[in-house]
Amino acid sequence: MSNPFFEIHLFEQKKENSIMNTRHLLINVVLLVALLLASCSSDDVRVGELRTESQSVELGDAKPVRVKVVLGAGDLAVAGGAKKLLEADFTYNVAKLKPEVEFTDGTLVVQHPDVRGYRTLQDIRDFRNEWDLRLNNDVPMNLSLEMGAGTSDLQLAGLSLTGLDVKLGAGKSTVDLTGNWARDLDVTFDTGAANITVRLPGDVGVRVEVEAGLSTINAPSLTKDGNVYTNAAYGVSDVTLQINLKAGIGQMNLQVEEGP
Repeated sequence: MSNPFFEIHLFEQKKENSIMNTRHLLINVVLLVALLLASCSSDDVRVGELRTESQSVELGDAKPVRVKVVLGAGDLAVAGGAKKLLEADFTYNVAKLKPEVEFTDGTLVVQHPDVRGYRTLQDIRDFRNEWDLRLNNDVPMNLSLEMGAGTSDLQLAGLSLTGLDVKLGAGKSTVDLTGNWARDLDVTFDTGAANITVRLPGDVGVRVEVEAGLSTINAPSLTKDGNVYTNAAYGVSDVTLQINLKAGIGQMNLQVEEGP
């Protein structure tokens, strides 16, 4: 026979652990953003002239590729449709935030330079940092996205993804995974204090396993069984999206694509 007092204690312990993990994640986000916008000299990190730059990476012979995007703070847009491996536009007004793009041995990295020291966000509250990235639809890629704070619009439907790992600290994000997928896909979301909307396909099987701290999960079109959510095509279609969602504080909206 189960012990109700033990079960209550176990529930409270899990809740406390979840809160502690969320607090640690938020602390790490704050430190990440502070370090990103930091400098040993205050003159290095002040808001300056607004700049817009474009960069691209040729396809080359590397298939598949690994793509890693790291944005500490700002606005991020990712979509397909590029003729090259990467076609990108960057807009920023802090010289220290000039992005770095590197493609070596089948790995494409888009990230901030290493900025050291300390400076508060309040001192540079008017900064702008906007990345618009377009990727090639036909190249198989394992995509990793890490963002500290800000907004992101990830239009990933149509990309030939072999894996997807998304880490979001604080802010608002939309992730579009609708459409037809040719192969199974493992997806991981790890969010802190984020409001995230994930758009899911209706004709491809979807299984979402949720580990939620203090987040609200909205999934009106999915069937819930404990902490697992599935769509009507799960177990029926030949292809399955396996999604592991670890949420801290915020709101998770899981929307299923409506049929024609």
